Amino acid sequence: MLDIVYEDDILLVCNKPAGLMVEPDRNNFPNLQQAVKNYLREKTAEKLPYAQHLHRIDRVVSGLVLFTKQRLYLNNLSEQFAQRTVKKEYLALTKQAPTVWNDSLVQWHRKEKKKAVIVPEGTDYAEPIKLDYTVEVMGTHFLWRVNLFTGKYHQIRVQLAHLQCPIIGDSFYGSTEPYAENAIALQACGLQVTHPKTNERLSFKIEPNFIVLV
Repeated sequence: MLDIVYEDDILLVCNKPAGLMVEPDRNNFPNLQQAVKNYLREKTAEKLPYAQHLHRIDRVVSGLVLFTKQRLYLNNLSEQFAQRTVKKEYLALTKQAPTVWNDSLVQWHRKEKKKAVIVPEGTDYAEPIKLDYTVEVMGTHFLWRVNLFTGKYHQIRVQLAHLQCPIIGDSFYGSTEPYAENAIALQACGLQVTHPKTNERLSFKIEPNFIVLV
């Protein structure tokens, strides 16, 4: 069942569970986009309802994903993401504490096959990335509040791992801390976007819901 955070005649915001892909892939795994279309088909009785996601989060990550239900507004919303006027906030848990507990990370990112790496400036095919973070103690773990500015492939995962603070459950980037199957302790918890019709600034938030006991 879809966890719908917001819906009007143009926008739909879902809280995606970890383990579910956002869009279809060649293996035909269950995905959020198809679930949204199924929901709209039942709600409107349209045979082929329109629903397009504006961004993606990794399969192993939970949290907010924005869809538009009208093709007319796709360009407006896509441009907001391209111009980085959409604000994206994340929460993450790590077992390790950083040396600096409040910082801005500006680094260079490159995708190598199915993994992201941090590389020196000037490296071929590398792109600049940026996030801000603050960290606080949460039980026996450390809670990161991340504002994401660029949103490259596995960006938060690789930047935190580069600080020797891999996200809990993210064995792909060095975590040895157990978590849930097909999930890591990373949540897309906040999203701010300008409504393409009314120009109202909308803000969506969900509460942290980590699986590990902290």
